[in-house]
Amino acid sequence: MPPVYPVSSSSSHNKITAAGLLVTLGIIYGDIGTSPLYVMKSIVGLGIIDQSVILGGISCVFWTLTFQTTIKYVIITLRADNKGEGGIFSLYALVRRKKTPWLVFPAIIGGATLLADSIITPPISVASAIEGLQAIQPDIPIIPIVIGIITGLFIIQRFGTNLVGKFFGPVMLIWFSMLGILGAISINHDWTIFRAINPVYAYDLLVLHPGGFWLLGAVFLCTTGGEALYSDLGHCGRENIRISWGFVKICLLLNYFGQGAYLIEHHGEMLNGSNPFYSIMSDWFLPFGIAIATAAAVIASQALISGSFTLINEAIRLNFWPKVKVIYPSDVRGQLYIPSINWLLYVGCVIVVLYFGESSRMEAAYGLAIVTTFIMTTILLTNYLLIYNYPKWMAYLLFPFYMIIEIAFLIANLDKFTHGGWVTLLIASILITVMIVLYYSRKIRNSLVEFVKVDEFLPLLEKLSEDTSIPKYSTHLVYLTSANYANEIEEKVVYSILYKQPKRADIYWFVHVDVLDEPYTLEYKVTQIMKGKLIRVDFKIGFRIDPRINIMFRHVVEELVRNKEVDIVSRYPSLGNRGLTGDFRFVVMEKFLSVDNELPWMQKIIMDMYFLLKRGALPEEKAFGLDTSSVSVEKVPLIVNPVTDLKIHRIQ
Repeated sequence: MPPVYPVSSSSSHNKITAAGLLVTLGIIYGDIGTSPLYVMKSIVGLGIIDQSVILGGISCVFWTLTFQTTIKYVIITLRADNKGEGGIFSLYALVRRKKTPWLVFPAIIGGATLLADSIITPPISVASAIEGLQAIQPDIPIIPIVIGIITGLFIIQRFGTNLVGKFFGPVMLIWFSMLGILGAISINHDWTIFRAINPVYAYDLLVLHPGGFWLLGAVFLCTTGGEALYSDLGHCGRENIRISWGFVKICLLLNYFGQGAYLIEHHGEMLNGSNPFYSIMSDWFLPFGIAIATAAAVIASQALISGSFTLINEAIRLNFWPKVKVIYPSDVRGQLYIPSINWLLYVGCVIVVLYFGESSRMEAAYGLAIVTTFIMTTILLTNYLLIYNYPKWMAYLLFPFYMIIEIAFLIANLDKFTHGGWVTLLIASILITVMIVLYYSRKIRNSLVEFVKVDEFLPLLEKLSEDTSIPKYSTHLVYLTSANYANEIEEKVVYSILYKQPKRADIYWFVHVDVLDEPYTLEYKVTQIMKGKLIRVDFKIGFRIDPRINIMFRHVVEELVRNKEVDIVSRYPSLGNRGLTGDFRFVVMEKFLSVDNELPWMQKIIMDMYFLLKRGALPEEKAFGLDTSSVSVEKVPLIVNPVTDLKIHRIQ
């Protein structure tokens, strides 16, 4: 059997252009590109500069960027292309097609830890850049400046980043060029730094040097942007990322090696709070270097914020997150703004700045959560390789190799737990809890929905539609249904139409929304269950598409009218004679937890948390983009497990 690989829906994703490469620089590499600001400083720490530590640290950085970023993400993971889109939830959407239920846990854990780490990335990037000002003015207050920049960054999110985004590429081109040139100048003083490419130095540091293994926590900071690189696959395309990564990696390594050469030159001394990144700059260039570094840090932060919006939007479609308001500030595909997430991230970033104060303390907390994301991606990627018939040896080799590396990074990062790592893990734990509650509560609710055959009540529905003794509820009555098959409908819908309050209408519509594992599919199917009386519309939408049912449904109706498949002219003679359109009314069934329940303790906790979260989420009608002036909301009890053993006695 030949290999079956998913293919991108757009050939443009594989076109290499100068403009595409420039855009890639501006979007993809913000996080990983600003890591030279703090990696070497974190490796050296507050101790005396030790040549063996510097050589070993540089060697670890070189091989980490090679194995983790280049081989795992750029060469292998970018193959997991979900119709041109990447990211851990896109990867999950690819592998869940084989109905492997437990894979939901790596997806949820990986997504939550990636989001949690997004809270610390803007503070550490901006603070590391701004702290360079202390080399010019030691008494300058850093915290207010950092908070001011972060505040401005979050305020502009609601306006979209289409305009400023055009400057990201050129700025990052200047940034990486600066990294490479500064590194090359510093290397010119000591070419022997290139001996660090020999992995023996990494081995000596991790195995033979006292406490050397724990420096992996600092080394890991050089590759934290690998996951973001994969998440932004849809913006730039696989080939543009792979080509541009060659340039980016060279510039990064030149800067790391340049910092290493400077540090070895000062063997036996102490940093005394200085940053080797700024130390390799000439005094005259320092203000320009700080300005460029700050711009790069802002771009890195912007990329993480935009990525967080995309991540949450996918989580909503996959039922991992409560339905919240999503705004589209521009017509650029994939650009969106989620107010609730924007301000949650902002509050988190400000708390991080105020709590840690300086970048060196933030470094102690950074990386512990994201290494968990790396491990979860490895698990999902292994399943992807097996499911899509890649050579089995590739999966069997990849899994143990990267699990050993990433578990080693995890163990080393655990040393950061008491130094602030608990902050991101606490945030990640809260996010994981929310996602698991949403996932399992939906399963519990879906298991209780009872369906009936539509054919059983068609005659009654036809008579109700023609019964003029009952006041007409609406000309067109539209119900949202979760029934996957056209010949079925929820029992509660039948109850709503026929029993709760008989709802007479000229035409009944059933609308079903099916969220697909593909990102940007937008299709619909129309089924005339009872011609001219009962029509079903099935929407098939990708997990990155906003379900604006009001607009989509209007489009469908207009097309049906053009094709003369339905007549929507009002049936009232006084209005119909003038060709006026009949009114449409949507009915949304809103479930609430009935008091008539006797639940196992775990299910009770899950459902209680679900309804608590639901209070802060968008109402169903707004979540589906329905016009609230034409929507009726009916509350129906959700009876999970009715009380059966009611001990009540009659007395005389």
